[in-house]
Parts: sequence; structure tokens; C-alpha cells
Amino acid sequence: MLKANSKIFVAGATGMVGRAITRALQERGHKNLLLPSSKELNLIEQSQVREFFKKHRPEFVFFAAAKVGGIYANDALSADFIYQNLIMESNIIHSSHENKVEKLLFLGSSCIYPKEAAQPIQESALLTGPLEKTNEAYAIAKIAGLKMCEHYRKQFGSNFVSAMPTNLYGPYDRFDPNYSHVIPALIYKFHEAKSQKKTSVTLWGSGRPRREFLHVDDLAEALLLVMERYSDPLPINVGTGSDVTIEELGILVRDVVGFRGDILFDKSKPDGTMRKSLNVDRIHDLGWHHKIAFKEGLKTTYDWYLKSQQ
Repeated sequence: MLKANSKIFVAGATGMVGRAITRALQERGHKNLLLPSSKELNLIEQSQVREFFKKHRPEFVFFAAAKVGGIYANDALSADFIYQNLIMESNIIHSSHENKVEKLLFLGSSCIYPKEAAQPIQESALLTGPLEKTNEAYAIAKIAGLKMCEHYRKQFGSNFVSAMPTNLYGPYDRFDPNYSHVIPALIYKFHEAKSQKKTSVTLWGSGRPRREFLHVDDLAEALLLVMERYSDPLPINVGTGSDVTIEELGILVRDVVGFRGDILFDKSKPDGTMRKSLNVDRIHDLGWHHKIAFKEGLKTTYDWYLKSQQ
């Protein structure tokens, strides 16, 4: 159980998820936080990670560090995605075991599930079918991480658990048309089109795939609950239980940004998985439900983006 003076390491503290976890911990009065940046601690270097754990002896670990990106980045940089994520996972999970961390929470991703999994996806669907090819490398790395947690629990009794969030958005995301996840990429595209007085914006694919989105602050609240109340080898999904098409998402983002032009679709580009919505019964049973309405979350995210550009 987290205590006020517990020593907590947030791996990936300067990223979108890590910052949200840090905000949630600080709001609850936690001050004994280890929040190294990537410049201060390179998680790919085993010697640095081992030295960090030996020196600081964290009691709890939120493993939010990862090399992440959207559909283009996952496909174009697949070797980077599988290598860097596998190395980070091996270093942090093994060092947590060596230094007797009380509890570790590993963050996976909904892309770990099979491309054709029954919707909404239950945790038991893991490894029951082929993955979506465009993000296969990242998914395999994340599966390896959660399986490491499972097998360290099996062999050593380590209290290592895994949470599988759906697609995330919010402040401190990476806003780039090619290397971002879909929401920050769309915010960037529509904002640029508005600024340049363009008459249309072209999106990848057909617009028909359905996606579920969760604000990162809602995720942080869920993760603190999981850290305090959940201890099971099976990963636990974290999402909203509802989804939208990419076309519907485009319209929402266009309206929030205030762009007045048309939305076009480049059907020569890949759609990815046609639907990816999580079954969230188990996280609901723990007492957590998301609170941030989707359109309101998009508005505050766009407001943050505008401020970040000043």
C-alpha cells in the first residue's frame, strides 16, 4: 500500500503519462518521488539503471517509460520500437526484482491484443491470434514486458502487475503530423490548416476504423487505484468503454480547433485495426470510472497545445 512517505520511482516522468502520474501523486501529498529525466537516467543503459536502483532503493515503481508513436512511426521505426522497449523493460523489471521493490506497475498498450479480437476486448484475448502488422514490433515488446512481470511473479513471488490503457491523449503529448498518435497529429494538422487558411485536411485511411480514447489524467487516477488495490497476474484494461470512428474524431477535432474546411481521406494509406475497444468491467469492479468527457478533454488538450506554442 502506498504511504505518504513511500519512495516512488516514476519511470518516464517527463512523458505525457509520467507527468500525469506525478501530478496525481503530488495531489495526494506524496513528496518522496524519484523523477529522473532521460538525460539524468538512460533506461536503455543497464549499468545506469542498476546503479540508480542500488542508490535510491525505490519501494514502488510506475513503469510509464516507452518509445511510442502513431501508425507511421510504429511501421517506419519498427526496429527502434522493439529494441528500445525490450531493453528498458528488461533493465527496470530485473532491477526492481534485484532491489526488492515492493510493487511495480507496468504499462502496456491495447495494441497487444490480436487484430481480430472480439470487441470489446477482454484481457483473456491476449495471444489468441495474430497482431496488427503496422504496430507488431511495439506490441511484441509490450507483451514481453507484461509476461516478464508475470514470470517474475511466478518464479520469485514479485508483486509486479500490468495495466493495459486504451489510446491516450492530453497535455504534454507529442504533436507531430507523422510521428504522433492520432489525436495530437490531428490537432497539429487542423491547427496548421487553420493558420494557413487551407480549404481541406487529408487524413490517412478510410475514416471507418473505430478507436477508444482516454484522457491521461483519468488514466493516472486509475493507475493509482491499481497500484493500491490490484494484485493479479492477468493484466487489467483501462479505458472508457466507448469508441468513435476516425471520421467522427476528425470532425470533433476540426470543431474544437475551429477549422472550417473539408476533411478528405487518403485510402491508399493503411487503416490499421478496424476496431479496438477494451472491455473495462474489471477496472470498473475496482471502483474506477473515467470522469473527463471526450469533447471537453479535446478542448483542454488543444488549449494546452496553444499555450505550449507561445
